[in-house]
Amino acid sequence: MLSWALHRLSGLGVLAFLLLHIVDIFLVGYGPETFNDLLFIYRHPVFRVGEVLLVAALYYHAANGVRIILIDFWRNAYQYERQLFYGVIGVFLVGFIPTAIVMLRPIF
Repeated sequence: MLSWALHRLSGLGVLAFLLLHIVDIFLVGYGPETFNDLLFIYRHPVFRVGEVLLVAALYYHAANGVRIILIDFWRNAYQYERQLFYGVIGVFLVGFIPTAIVMLRPIF
């Protein structure tokens, strides 16, 4: 149940970023000045933390998606759902922690 809820939440986070990115790219049509005026937002520490949360959502969503594929296509995977979930958490942490350190380094 927890993996299901986290998968949906991470998917919503990725969707929210996608919508923000579409609006961001849309502003290029109004000229480079308008687009460049918006770039100060991306340098703000709160936005940097948001980017780290986005990466966390992407990593978890991708790893859990592989777990879901295994459950769908491997006949006996239902017997190992808990171990697969722990594997997802392990893959997530191994990938996310170094990435978060690199991304948050400029703030500190």
